[in-house]
Amino acid sequence: METVTNSRARILDGKAIAQSVRADVARRSAELKVRGTTPGLAVVLVGDDPASQVYVRNKDRAAQEVGFAVRTLRLAASTTQEQLLRVVEELNRDGAVHGILVQLPLPKGLDSAAVVRAIDPRKDVDGLHPANVAALVTGSRGLVPCTPLGCLELCDRAGVKLAGARVVVVGRSMLVGKPVALLALARDATVTIAHSKTANLPALCREADVLIAAVGRAEMVRGDWIRPGAVVLDVGINRLADGKLVGDVAFAEAVERAAAITPVPGGVGPMTIAMLLANTCTAAARLSGAEQR
Repeated sequence: METVTNSRARILDGKAIAQSVRADVARRSAELKVRGTTPGLAVVLVGDDPASQVYVRNKDRAAQEVGFAVRTLRLAASTTQEQLLRVVEELNRDGAVHGILVQLPLPKGLDSAAVVRAIDPRKDVDGLHPANVAALVTGSRGLVPCTPLGCLELCDRAGVKLAGARVVVVGRSMLVGKPVALLALARDATVTIAHSKTANLPALCREADVLIAAVGRAEMVRGDWIRPGAVVLDVGINRLADGKLVGDVAFAEAVERAAAITPVPGGVGPMTIAMLLANTCTAAARLSGAEQR
């Protein structure tokens, strides 16, 4: 693992690493086009939630930049479950669509779990379909949730070694905590999943060579929870009363103890969209019979 070389941690620049991933995806996309397949991403946005609209615009722009054919379907907040499921089924049957993303959360009254289950798992670029969850657990081929996959890609490209490392994941959600733990385990790390109710949580965190915070509580992980020389991946994005964005880790404290740390914003966040693009390219390669990775 990394050792402390100065008094402050190395900042793991997620923006720069995500740009490198996007460049690789653009190359893969161009290779697929030469073979007759243009990766197609369909994004379904239901309702007019402002944050969701921003996310969808960012995804659209990123996908276009790497050469994808992007289709955004904007549906009214009054859309029924049956109508939404019909849209998903149409996209499942569309051979030009290789990735389907239904922007969450959905408006009240819609069953997001049922919608996710309706997506063809081969096109489930969010990696949330039960078939893809099962593939992750069993080590089979599937599509992996974007944020956990981004954490692993960030480690790889930043030179953070997981094999043999003690990894502590604070957070047990199906979106981040559990999948990133399984991914780290597959890389031969020794993994502990902790959460807000874990006894002696600070002491447990101090055992980590790599600490992954994904609990969803602003600055819950304090600097003295971190073993000097550890690597810290902060997945949390929390907005304070004054509008400031912070992570799940008290950054100003942690940066004085860790060997390397992701900032918020600009750390794990940019990796999520980058890995969505990578998943879409992977799905297009598989569905067209031209798997590249």
